[in-house]
Amino acid sequence: MKRKLITAIGVAAMLVSVAACGGDDGDSGDKAGADGYAGQTLTVWVMDGSSPDQWQKDVQAAFEKKTKAKVKFEIQQWNGIQQKLTTALSEENPPDVFEIGNTQTPAYAKTGGLADLADLKSSIGADWTESLNKSSIYDGKQYAAPWYFANRVVIYNKKVWADAGIKDTPKTRDEFYADLKQIGEKTKAEPIYLPGQNWYHFVGLTIGEGAELVKKDGDKYVSNLDDPKVAAAMETYKKFQALSKAPKDKDEATPQQAEVFAKGNVGAFIGMGWEAGTAIAANKKIESDIGYFTIPGATADKPEGVFLGGSNLAVAAGSKKQALANEFLKIALSDKYEGELAKLNGVIPNKESLQTNLTGNAVAEAAAPAAAGGGTTPLIPEWAAVENAPNPVKTYMTAVLNGKTPAEAAKQVESEFNKRLAQQQ
Repeated sequence: MKRKLITAIGVAAMLVSVAACGGDDGDSGDKAGADGYAGQTLTVWVMDGSSPDQWQKDVQAAFEKKTKAKVKFEIQQWNGIQQKLTTALSEENPPDVFEIGNTQTPAYAKTGGLADLADLKSSIGADWTESLNKSSIYDGKQYAAPWYFANRVVIYNKKVWADAGIKDTPKTRDEFYADLKQIGEKTKAEPIYLPGQNWYHFVGLTIGEGAELVKKDGDKYVSNLDDPKVAAAMETYKKFQALSKAPKDKDEATPQQAEVFAKGNVGAFIGMGWEAGTAIAANKKIESDIGYFTIPGATADKPEGVFLGGSNLAVAAGSKKQALANEFLKIALSDKYEGELAKLNGVIPNKESLQTNLTGNAVAEAAAPAAAGGGTTPLIPEWAAVENAPNPVKTYMTAVLNGKTPAEAAKQVESEFNKRLAQQQ
């Protein structure tokens, strides 16, 4: 399933303030009891590809049966959604419920555009996976609900590994490295294709180290790239990248790493599940050789840290149908329909107990074990500008790979990093 998830979840560099419109006492507002909702229509914005038609039909039927109200799903495109949603939330009749990228959530919460969902959390969210719910919380309040997620896995060529005499997939980082070295020594294949700026994988490594990319300095955020834990993550990245012929100053899309892998002479790459589909589209003969496994961590009992890309569901603070919106979320996020979404789309659900719905989906089964220990980029509105090209984190990575120490590289980008963090303060 090819998704534009990871490239779309960054917030636009600046978000205009959202004036939250309050509900009124007129006939368009919520009325107590299911019968009181009859005749109302709830507007729900979901992104293209997020919710299968069958899921929408099933949720719609359950919602209409319970509330006697209608629900209207409106499909949105990731391209341009930040400005469109910002504008919509400032108007009198915003969408009542909407999908929002998990790392977008803090910026919208800061504007006042999102309703407080504390009651929803207490009623249905007691067992939401903590790592998945973090992005729904801003300033200590629950401003959204975790919906679905995805993370990177190792996509490997089973034939190349067999040719190298490797029978089992690795369970630790050291075993992974040793297997890749063996591929380099016993075959003509490139052990791993790892470009120097696959920065979301690097973010995962920092999460695994327990590192933070920013820190508080008084009342502002500043770069924390000089943290020894960040340096340790970068040294791990450098060790594996040394086994690759990929350019040190390019990311995974330049060239598209899946297309490089598709040629059949690469042992593995680290990517999203949909990238296997890209490889197959480029070379159908490789399909039977593709396998997946969880990115191994320092010890066998804990997978590597991963960046969790995904979406939350939120309610517009200006919606006049707050109670009805909550009824929708209770249904859409129920175990039944959350599980159905996971099964149909192969995405990580918001509860570990629902991961049984991923059985039989090789990519999802490889991704799921790392979700509980995953994380995101800093969940602060100020982070958005950091990701704009040229991303200073990418510059930092390339500098280290080209010979600078992590401390020297951190110093090199510190001024630009801090300048960007100050843009929304």
